[in-house]
Amino acid sequence: MSVVSPAPPLRLKESYLSVSFTIRSWLLSTDHKRIGILYLLSITALFLFGGAAAVAMRVELMTPQADVVRAEVYNRMFTVHGVIMVWFFLIPSIPAVLGNFLIPLMIGARDLAFPKLNLASWYVFMAGAAFTLWAIVRGGVDTGWTFYTPYSSTYSNSYVMLTATGIFITGFSSIFTGLNFIVTIHTMRAPGLQWFRLPLFVWSLYATSLILVLATPVLAISLGLIALERLFGFGIYDPNKGGDPLLFQHLFWFYSHPAVYIMILPGMGVVSETIACFSRKAVFGYKVVAMSSLAIAVLGFLVWGHHMFVSGQSTYAGLVFSLLSFLVAIPSAIKTFNWTATLYKGQITFATPMLYALGFIGLFTIGGLTGLVLASLAVDVHVHDTYFVVAHFHYIMVGGMVMAYLGGIHFWWPKMTGRMYPEGWARFSAILVFVGFNLTFFPQFLLGYLGMPRRYHTYPAEFQVLNVMSTAGASILGVGYLFPLTYLLWSLRYGPRAESNPWNATGLEWQTPSPPPTYNFKETPVVTEGPYHYETGE
Repeated sequence: MSVVSPAPPLRLKESYLSVSFTIRSWLLSTDHKRIGILYLLSITALFLFGGAAAVAMRVELMTPQADVVRAEVYNRMFTVHGVIMVWFFLIPSIPAVLGNFLIPLMIGARDLAFPKLNLASWYVFMAGAAFTLWAIVRGGVDTGWTFYTPYSSTYSNSYVMLTATGIFITGFSSIFTGLNFIVTIHTMRAPGLQWFRLPLFVWSLYATSLILVLATPVLAISLGLIALERLFGFGIYDPNKGGDPLLFQHLFWFYSHPAVYIMILPGMGVVSETIACFSRKAVFGYKVVAMSSLAIAVLGFLVWGHHMFVSGQSTYAGLVFSLLSFLVAIPSAIKTFNWTATLYKGQITFATPMLYALGFIGLFTIGGLTGLVLASLAVDVHVHDTYFVVAHFHYIMVGGMVMAYLGGIHFWWPKMTGRMYPEGWARFSAILVFVGFNLTFFPQFLLGYLGMPRRYHTYPAEFQVLNVMSTAGASILGVGYLFPLTYLLWSLRYGPRAESNPWNATGLEWQTPSPPPTYNFKETPVVTEGPYHYETGE
């Protein structure tokens, strides 16, 4: 990306990290970079909390009988794991952390369009997390992270409303962030930065923001109706009062299937950036890859019924949703094929971000193909609500999104902190995560196909070997996740100073010092080329 009048180098004391280290200056800052760091700290803490619940579940599942916890406690553990990981990690992580930090830098702006709203979004997120964590401390909730009725609306005596309130509040944080990104990308691009000169990471965040703004209110409505039924006895979901429990599933999945793409689209943007950088090539079919993000955002709203094949909906509706589910796989496949074409004959460097990107492609491909299996009516009836679904979901969300998130953190860590991390340990951690993940979740495909239902804390003895393999893999995966936390914190003090562009990458963010100055660019850059011109620059 060619730039006229780039910002002159600034001294380190002018960077956003060095202005002031007082807590007050951070908590009241409207600097998008600091807000991204605040999200990073809070989301990391929540990730560790949700991960601890997963470890407890896997320990229980090592044996067929209930040796560690009772059924009620197990229900609360998997609910805690799902609620924390989905609502407070997977959905906000890349948009709130990397999106906040990078979008203004990538488009040549000094900040987001609404800096105060951006700060407010973090406070709203923390308020929602506080409500949910308080519910967990008080005893938790036992409905599962989906809050299916009639468990959530009628039968559960756990802290459903307190947990739902936390998620309801957090939804406003997502809406604020999505609105801010949309307005910023539309109105604050640098001169010459046309739509088809935008980095693909920006395209992915733009598509994600559209989903956030349009879909999140539906979740708020569905949770609000649960509150009305529990508090005032309205007959909304309860069939004894004239309600329809399937209405909740329609509302919930109308939001939650697009939410899958809220989680995975930003990761696809990260992979596009790292694949291009470490293969030293422009992304093959750039415009098609950009448009595929918008296609995913649109088609994602049309497939919610494939979660309800066994709910009693008509066969014709099932066929339509099955067809649409196959259709929405096409733009995802386009991205995968185009990344592969980008790698072809590239000057590939196996740096840590590239290892995570390659891991993403492999795991996301498995998750996507098994998604097509679940989109087939006859097969879905057999494996619905089994561990096959658990494995598929985690191959997409954990194998895909978390790999991309870690890849993005490693790719832009030098830019965020001005420090490099130990590359050898980082590569080892990436390989450990990949191996541990496959050992954890691939046996669950077999368990599900053989008929082991999810959400049960006991199971027939013949399933124990595969469950022990899964628990062993989870222990390896946990160590792989803890390694980056250790060496990235180490790098803040002892890591070598990072150059402004340690990867020799293209993009406006790499033309600022590391870490960037408070206002990003003293002079507005002028863009004259597209985002990926590695061939001409080598």
